Formats: sequence, C-alpha cells, structure tokens
Amino acid sequence: MVSVISFSSVSPHFHSHHRSVTFQPPSRLKTCTFRCSGNNQTTSNSSSSTKAASESDNVLLRLAWYGSELLGIAASFIRSPSNTGAPAKELELPEDGEGVVDRTQVVETIKDDFQRSYFVTGNLTLAAYEEDCEFADPAGSFRGLRRFKRNCSNFGSLIEKSNMKLMKWEDFEDKGIGHWRFSCILLFPWRPILSATGYTEYYFDAHSGRVCRHVERWNVPKMTLLKQILKPSRGLRSKKSAN
Repeated sequence: MVSVISFSSVSPHFHSHHRSVTFQPPSRLKTCTFRCSGNNQTTSNSSSSTKAASESDNVLLRLAWYGSELLGIAASFIRSPSNTGAPAKELELPEDGEGVVDRTQVVETIKDDFQRSYFVTGNLTLAAYEEDCEFADPAGSFRGLRRFKRNCSNFGSLIEKSNMKLMKWEDFEDKGIGHWRFSCILLFPWRPILSATGYTEYYFDAHSGRVCRHVERWNVPKMTLLKQILKPSRGLRSKKSAN
C-alpha cells in the first residue's frame, strides 16, 4: 500500500499599519511519500500448506492409479472380465473423399459403447478413435488406444458388479460431451463400492474426424474416489458386527 501526503505552500499577504509582509511560495512542490510494504505471513503459510497437501494428494492418487493398473494386469491372468452386452465389432467407419469419418457415426458408436459399459469391459469401437489418442482422468494421462482398451478390460477383472449409464450427450464444434453415472463393487476382500457421476469430453481430430482426446471428469473430489476404494462396503461391516 502506498500513502502519499503532499504539502503545498500558499502565499498569503499580511498587512499592518507599519509594513506589508509577503510570503512567497517555494519554487517547487514538496511531496513526501511513505511506503508500507510487508508480507502476510499467515496467508503465505496457509497457501504453502494447501499447495503441499494438494501435491501430496496427487502423488497418492497417481500411486493408486498405477497400482490398480498393475493389479488389473495381474488379475487378467486369473479371472476373465465379465463383459456386458455384445462385443464391439472390429469395423471400419466409412470415410468421405478426403478420408474424414462422419462425426454422426462416431457419436453413435460411442453411445453404443456406453451400452456395453466400455469403461469396465474394454468393449469399444476402435475405429472411432485415433491410435495415439490421449486418455486422461483425475489420476493422470497417457497415449495409446490399445493400452486404454487393455486397462478397461483389466479393470473389469476387478469388478463383481457394475452399472453405467449415459445420462446426456452434448455436441460442440470440436468435441462432444457424454454425461454419465457409474457404480460398481470391487472384488477386493472388503468389497468397496465405487460410485460417482461425471462426464467425458471426446475431442475430434480435424483431419480424420475420429476421437483424438478422451478426457474423463469426475464430479467428486479425487481423494473421495480413493477413500471409497479403501472403505469396506456396508454389507461387509454388518456381517462383521453380527459375528
């Protein structure tokens, strides 16, 4: 904050019976400036603590994400994922003369994939995506359509029961947004229940018309998802109480 106080002279004339006295104004205006500076230590410490906590949460979530990916790979060798609906066909979407896929057809295939709960089954129409499509969620991001399909299939190996529904679809100039609701019971000994709503942004490549970015947004805090995974289901807690 800066405070400025200015003192300016005036030139009054004092007259008496004997003489006249005149005070001439100084040649320049004198300005005194006072600066008050300082840091709010409390605010600074609070901001640092919040930032550190956020970074800690992100690291923990990334570890959980990569851990679940490795666990899913291991589980895929033991248990086959329970697919929902008919598998997606390995088809080629028709292109126009310039090699661009019609967006309407791409959107329809995405909606069909929702019917097959592709998030947890891996049953998605590969032709609707670029091979190097970017996939991102609250925990991190990576590139590669095959890796995404594998991760979804492996995640299905960790699930006992799931329910996924596309609630609304929105079209924009460069993307489409699918709003969804999802819940599942994980095949961990404590049978945690994962439940959330969110939306996925599907960005379309300008040259091919296919999806080049697949970005999941969850309507719950990142750490809430992790806490759900670590929390025993209500039914399991009731059984323990009865015993």
